[in-house]
Amino acid sequence: MSESVRLTGFVDDRRISRFQYVAVALCGTVMFLDGFDTQVINYLAPHIARDWGLSTAVLGPIFSSALVGLMIGYLVLSPLSDRFGHRRLVIAGTAVFALTSLVSVWVGGVTELVVLRLVTGIGLGAAAPSAVALTAEYSPKRVRASFVLAIYCGFSLGFVAAGLVTGWLEPTFGWRSVFLVGALAPMVIIPVMLRFLPESLAFLTGRGADPERAYQLCRRIDRTLPVQVQPVLVDPTEAGGRVKLRAVLANGGVLGTVLLWVVFAVNLGEFYALQSWLPTMLTDLGFAGGTVVSATSLITVGGIAVALVVGPAMDRLGAFGSLAVLFVVGAVFLAVAGPAFAGPEWVMLPALFLVGCGVSGGQKALIALAAVVYPASVRSTGVGWALGIGRLGGILGPLVVGAALSANWSPTAVFLALAGPMLVCAGMIVHLGRRARRAATTPAPEPVGPR
Repeated sequence: MSESVRLTGFVDDRRISRFQYVAVALCGTVMFLDGFDTQVINYLAPHIARDWGLSTAVLGPIFSSALVGLMIGYLVLSPLSDRFGHRRLVIAGTAVFALTSLVSVWVGGVTELVVLRLVTGIGLGAAAPSAVALTAEYSPKRVRASFVLAIYCGFSLGFVAAGLVTGWLEPTFGWRSVFLVGALAPMVIIPVMLRFLPESLAFLTGRGADPERAYQLCRRIDRTLPVQVQPVLVDPTEAGGRVKLRAVLANGGVLGTVLLWVVFAVNLGEFYALQSWLPTMLTDLGFAGGTVVSATSLITVGGIAVALVVGPAMDRLGAFGSLAVLFVVGAVFLAVAGPAFAGPEWVMLPALFLVGCGVSGGQKALIALAAVVYPASVRSTGVGWALGIGRLGGILGPLVVGAALSANWSPTAVFLALAGPMLVCAGMIVHLGRRARRAATTPAPEPVGPR
């Protein structure tokens, strides 16, 4: 009988259990609901404006309030996981956006809706980083990137579901019914999470010390462990503890972390610029409404499709190299897609699908990269800050592209210009990979951020 269980390498050295699959599936469900509630306001806003007699300008604060809330959740609340645990933060964040969506069913004015969307965004931003962190912690290293990419595909599927549900319910039951669905779905999943979602082992062996509970979770991964409770030993660099921003930047990781933030910001800027302006560009070029919807959706679908390839590549061939190749390919697709606007639909639509592989797929792969390079002790904070800083790019990107279009840039010129930053980001990722390899061959304490 073993005298102790060593947490370091424990998950990596064993077959994936049904318990782990359930944990990852629950995190993926949370990401799906997160994506649904993030996107649904974009589909409902025109109906709300028509119902309340609002001008288009008034919709801006409604859209931006949720984005501001997301930033608050990412930057301020995700570090609280070191005090309360990932499980509690996921459940609490889900409860917040469920309740605010429910209250939105009876909202009566713009101010109320803006406040509710702000709080909804805070809940969404609190839940996502901890869901990513839990997925990474309960995934063996050999499939970690694949599992993180898989649950982040749930976020994109939530985008798609928001449009489908709105199109199905709104014409018959009105826009308030869609908010009701956005509230009831997370309310159903919360009791399931209370029963089956595990707490972080790093948290239970650190600040939230509960040795017996930690051991019982280990037994659910490996049933061959003895029934009698044994000590769970953990490397100090992996134990849960008080995490501040300086911990993410410590041990020479400042440059690596800042570069990672820049890549996040550029990628999210390009993604949201395409989501915001592609329908307008296509409409101005005379494409039919159905084609516009299909083209915009293909950006998201391309990101989901490429995840099936890039996830295993990151696990088997290396996270940095695989992501750099994806960004280079994405830059090529952006440059090639511009001239496709002048061609027939059967040329333009596949071109935009390939653009989605690079841009939307790059967004998901970046989340997986952050989950791989940050150790468990700072993973939620690291992912949360990367997403939060990246959200600044998501705000600036549509503004920059809008200014370019206002200056009479053609869609071809815009897409060609977007290819440049993607290439620069590929170079940054290559540099991060070299730093990581040097750090791995240099005897030094375990870093707490990307090198």
